[in-house]
Amino acid sequence: MNSLARPRAILRWLAVAAKRNRKTFAFTGSNMHYTAVASLFMLDPALAGILLLVMGAIVLLPMSSDPLRAIPPVRLRMWPLDAGERRILRLVSPLLNPMTWIVLALALWKRASLGLVALAAAVVAVGFLGSAIKSSGNGFRWRRLPRFPRPLNQLIRKNLREMLSTLDFCCAALISVAALLWRAAGMLPAAAFLPLTAVAMLALSTCALTLFGLDGAPGMTRYRLMPLRGWQVLLAKDVAYLVIALVVAAPLSLPGAMGAALVALATGHRASVQSPRPQLRWRFQTGPSFGDALTQTIPMIMAGAAVVYSTRLILLPCAAAWAASTWWFGREIDRTWH
Repeated sequence: MNSLARPRAILRWLAVAAKRNRKTFAFTGSNMHYTAVASLFMLDPALAGILLLVMGAIVLLPMSSDPLRAIPPVRLRMWPLDAGERRILRLVSPLLNPMTWIVLALALWKRASLGLVALAAAVVAVGFLGSAIKSSGNGFRWRRLPRFPRPLNQLIRKNLREMLSTLDFCCAALISVAALLWRAAGMLPAAAFLPLTAVAMLALSTCALTLFGLDGAPGMTRYRLMPLRGWQVLLAKDVAYLVIALVVAAPLSLPGAMGAALVALATGHRASVQSPRPQLRWRFQTGPSFGDALTQTIPMIMAGAAVVYSTRLILLPCAAAWAASTWWFGREIDRTWH
């Protein structure tokens, strides 16, 4: 029994850490969640179900991560554990993941098809192995990114890496990939391009409300030391956002996505500058309030629809609103940060 004392203590700590980690996967502050709730009140449960299903499918991957990854690998190697104790940790730790129990329950459920069980097991396996790759330091670093004009090149690339490490981007990418496959199979009518574009832009829109959320206190200090104006700092954020928005919308409606993205940034600068909230990587971003989400999502969807259904000249006032917002809140950054 003494040989189990150390693994039991570690597993008890891992259970507490896993429970605390699960609480960070809430997406109640995301614009997509707000839209899903609003859809229920507007008697459109189908849209609400689709939005929640997409978000739920995305959040399954990081939730399936290896619980042992909560322990730094260097520290785990330094602990005085023999080979048997390490095998016990390796075999028992997956049971601390609730997704493992869901797969086991599906496997025992007689009505669950073999394909459903295999799909659930594959999702858990991808999340489990993906966390190992990410922790190894060789993957998920997005090092090969395009270069941009100086002096904002590295700053834009840094902002791209931050946005690519959010579940908001993963959610939009899932919609984009699905649209691409449907178009390749000839199953996506042209009338569906704009609605899917709106959903993809909606998935990204919370990031426009939390542009500085992933920088942390050290990042904010570096901004204050950089020889850059406030509008340049915002511009580097906005370029990264627009690049991702256009890549995501490539299989759908690029003009509609551009209009929606410009308005999302124009309305999101205020919350990003005046109400910055710390965010976590590989989680859904959380906006400051429902009011900020409302004042952002309605204009951006209207702008995207106007560009597609009316005239592309609507992009001009969208761009003007974005430029004015960047200049105005850039001045506020100069006043408060420097």
